[in-house]
Amino acid sequence: MTSRPTTTVPTDVTASVTTEPHPVPPFAVISGAQVQQVLAGREKAIVDLVEATYRLHGAGDSVNPPSYFLRFPDRPSSRIIALPASIGGHVRVDGLKWISSFPENVRAGIPRASAVLILNDRDTGYPFACLESSVISATRTAASAALAADRLSRGRTRPTRVGFFGTGLIARYIHTFLAGNGWSFDEIGVHDLAADSAAGFRHYLERSGTTARITVHDGAEELIRGSDLVVFATVAGEPHVSDPTWFSHAPLVLHVSLRDLAPEVILASTNIVDDVEHCLKADTSPHLAEQLTGDRDFLQGTLDDVMAGRVTVPAGRPVVFSPFGLGVLDLAVGKYVYDEVVRSGELHVVDDFFHELRRYG
Repeated sequence: MTSRPTTTVPTDVTASVTTEPHPVPPFAVISGAQVQQVLAGREKAIVDLVEATYRLHGAGDSVNPPSYFLRFPDRPSSRIIALPASIGGHVRVDGLKWISSFPENVRAGIPRASAVLILNDRDTGYPFACLESSVISATRTAASAALAADRLSRGRTRPTRVGFFGTGLIARYIHTFLAGNGWSFDEIGVHDLAADSAAGFRHYLERSGTTARITVHDGAEELIRGSDLVVFATVAGEPHVSDPTWFSHAPLVLHVSLRDLAPEVILASTNIVDDVEHCLKADTSPHLAEQLTGDRDFLQGTLDDVMAGRVTVPAGRPVVFSPFGLGVLDLAVGKYVYDEVVRSGELHVVDDFFHELRRYG
């Protein structure tokens, strides 16, 4: 990798702490266009990166505090979330994703979510990059879903019918990552409460080159019953699917939006999460199931447990993967993007971003 330029902190800044001056990294800004250029067409590499990150997290080589939700009494459907994290291994970076979700944006013709990712230097703590992160966030979410689809379908009949419940950006990225990792389907079902969104997603699918038969479903039940793999990618704030019999054919469910399923559905399924403590918070469907039962016995384990062979997914029962979304995944993907932009020679550095570098002027 091309090493990034550094600025040496004047000796008087650190003399009271250490005899060795520390380099201050320059501050760079990486645009969404650069992010997308790096990540496009690298679905397999990013899934491998996400798998490695889950393994690092499972081994304890990370710090991933609870996400902080900024909510607004006058705008109850909107929120901004802070995801601080630190990851070791070969990535070795700290940082923070700051991501907003404003569903009313869609009516104004702009995306629901917007985000930035700050990367911090491990040695000095100085932030060294700010990246547009809605693409990074969608990418790591889709890569996690594609990884889970692969790992949780092993030992079962591989799904040939997929249903997308919710048809926004995340659904599109998940389909792209499934296709980019070798998945093909005979049938693709589509359902969204907004008819124009369902139509737009269908148009995307047709342009994607899929040979699958595409069906737009008017109701949720027919979509779920007609799918071996169900992807929930909605903005639901509370459960709206409550009948366990809809899942009697034992599909694999990627419960990406976390709050679609009533506790009754969760309790009738095999449940895998990305991180137990994170997922059992903020009134997610698994959290509601814990509140109802008073225990966590309905959780079989994490995706890392499955990958490591500590948990075996049984056949003949619905399997629900509920990923809360870990900040370490954003850091891993963000650092990957940063390194590639540095390697390309296209890093945009903000000169003199850090200005006061002398302790006493």
